[in-house]
Amino acid sequence: MNKITLTVKEAAELIGVSTTSVYTMVRENQIPHTRVRSKIIFHKGMLESWLKGDLKVLNRHENLHHA
Repeated sequence: MNKITLTVKEAAELIGVSTTSVYTMVRENQIPHTRVRSKIIFHKGMLESWLKGDLKVLNRHENLHHA
């Protein structure tokens, strides 16, 4: 069975940075992620798309719904 989600450690290994860098990127909303209660998880496909430049991460001031 292939996992579709990654932990912070697995995401760090995938993109080649430290876990500290991943936590910083999450805090600054620079990387696509999801929180389940207090746990941070990453959808592997979304992270791969983000790495290729196919996915933009919205910052806190952008809105998903445009009126």
